[in-house]
Amino acid sequence: MNDTALETFHDAEALYREKNWPLNHITLAGLHWPADRTTNKPPVLLAHGWLDNALSFARLAPELAGHRDVYALDMAGHGHSGHRPPGQGYQLMDYVADLAELVETHFSEAPGGRIDLVGHSLGGIVSVLYAAAFPERVRRLVMIDSLGPISRKPEEVIGQMRKAISKRMTGSGKPVVYPDVAAAAKAREGGMIPLSPPAARMLVARSMKKSGQGFVWRADPRLRHPSMLMMDEAQVTACLEKVVTPTRFLRAEKGLLASRPELGSRTNAIAELDLMTVPGGHHCHLEGDVGPVVDAVRGFLDDAE
Repeated sequence: MNDTALETFHDAEALYREKNWPLNHITLAGLHWPADRTTNKPPVLLAHGWLDNALSFARLAPELAGHRDVYALDMAGHGHSGHRPPGQGYQLMDYVADLAELVETHFSEAPGGRIDLVGHSLGGIVSVLYAAAFPERVRRLVMIDSLGPISRKPEEVIGQMRKAISKRMTGSGKPVVYPDVAAAAKAREGGMIPLSPPAARMLVARSMKKSGQGFVWRADPRLRHPSMLMMDEAQVTACLEKVVTPTRFLRAEKGLLASRPELGSRTNAIAELDLMTVPGGHHCHLEGDVGPVVDAVRGFLDDAE
């Protein structure tokens, strides 16, 4: 791969190791920042947002490591992880099932049989649903600019389903080929959720693969297909009410959730929720001054020890 996008990040790269976690029907990949001493502290598992990858946590993870093992996951279809088989899509609950199998298969020896979960955006949604369903496996949960699934009104179900089926039938179209990784990073800067140049270079370094004379995205194109079925707000609230794990929600001042009308009812739904507002946008853990996010996450995880 062209090293242009990696030049700024050699120090960060040296701190982690590549990981692969075989599951029954897919192999997930990720990164491991190992503890520098023997520890009985639970490992931290980090789950990234939609169309991102494990390097979303390249600035946060090293700050959490040292006296604990820290792992960042490439979710299915993202980064270096496997893709779903033909005929399948990327349904939200399948991500939750992946996480459950990952923990049971590869983290069963964690102290007390529990892990700490930190999720950003989609990763936060998956993490909170997993914590609701398997509370005995999650010691502490942190959500970064994320507080439960996107909801749809009941009367929108059929329209959503029609849109998803139509897209599945028409397919994803021809992939965009970039001359080099730097060009792809430039395109990512202006994506649906804009990123600063350093953050874009960081993520794109793990998101591209060689194709002919250029580079294409590693991410499965089907990740961009509409969801087949989505919860309504009552279902989301009912899920959040099942969360008994001590939880911290980091709301970014300029993030996607800053002014969502359902935020109040959702924060009230989780019994042991601690809400903190941090500076920055949706990628507040990756862009700009990440110190407040580092302090908020590390302080919350360490507080229970």
